[in-house]
This record gives sequence, structure tokens and C-alpha cells, in this order.
Amino acid sequence: MLEIFRLRRKLLDKGDDLVRPLRMTSADWQLLGAVALAGQPMTTPMIAEAMGLTRQGAQKRLNRMVEQGYFRQQANPRHERSPLYVLTEYGSAAFNKAMALHARWASALVQDLDPDHLEHALEVLQALGRRLEDVRVPRAGVPGTGEDGAAGGGPGGVSAPQGPS
Repeated sequence: MLEIFRLRRKLLDKGDDLVRPLRMTSADWQLLGAVALAGQPMTTPMIAEAMGLTRQGAQKRLNRMVEQGYFRQQANPRHERSPLYVLTEYGSAAFNKAMALHARWASALVQDLDPDHLEHALEVLQALGRRLEDVRVPRAGVPGTGEDGAAGGGPGGVSAPQGPS
């Protein structure tokens, strides 16, 4: 997993470098991509879920991107307080430019790699993604928290004294 964390950081850093000439960040590019690839207007929670972001983080960035002209809001007939976000012409053009830069960069990145290895790597990552949704994280006992099976919540299972009732 550590290697995946490192790879994620490198991808985000390189993504920032890639779209910097467009005056965007990789996070901006992700939000544009969520709506562009969905092919329909999306709410903040939908965008956040699609991109693996918190709703609050996505909302803050969306507000800024509306001000910059990448998105416009439209009324949501299903939920009055959760507007839909639509790409503007400017936002769509920015996404298309970013994707053109990405295509050239990604092609150079994988140029000497075996396509079968790349396909296998994708399959493994997709399988891990499915398992992460299905397999529960085991609860490790943490001494002193009451989660270690010991009676009480203090060190060695001793409960803290109770105040007057």
C-alpha cells in the first residue's frame, strides 16, 4: 500500500505540473473530469464521491471554480439546496486541453512498457478497489481504549474513577 500512496503523490504532483500552464491544479482537473465524463450535471456529493473527495473539499473548490468560470450552477429539481454543476464552454475547453496534454504525457510515460503488463496492472488495481469496498478493516485492540477486550477503559483494563453522581 505504501507504494500506492507514493505513486498517488507523484501522479498528483505531475498532474499539477501538467495543467499548470492552463492555470489549473490536478484537483481542478479532477472536478472538471468528473462532470465531463459523467456527461450530465452533477451535485457536489456526486462529484465528491466520483473523485474520492470529501463533500466539503469538493464544495470549496467548486465555489472557486464557479467564480473562475469553469462551472455554472443550475437548479436541482430533486433537491432545492443542492444545485447541479454544469461545465461552461470555458470549463469544457480547459478540460479538453488538459486531456490533450495528458494524452501526450501518458503516451511518453508508458512508451517502453509492455501493454500486457499495463493491462494486468490495471486489472490488479481494479480488483484491489473492489476488495477495499467489500473487505472489512479488522479492529486492532488498542490498549487503554476498551477496544482490547480488557474490562474498563484505562491502562490494564482499570476504569477511571467516577465522579459523584
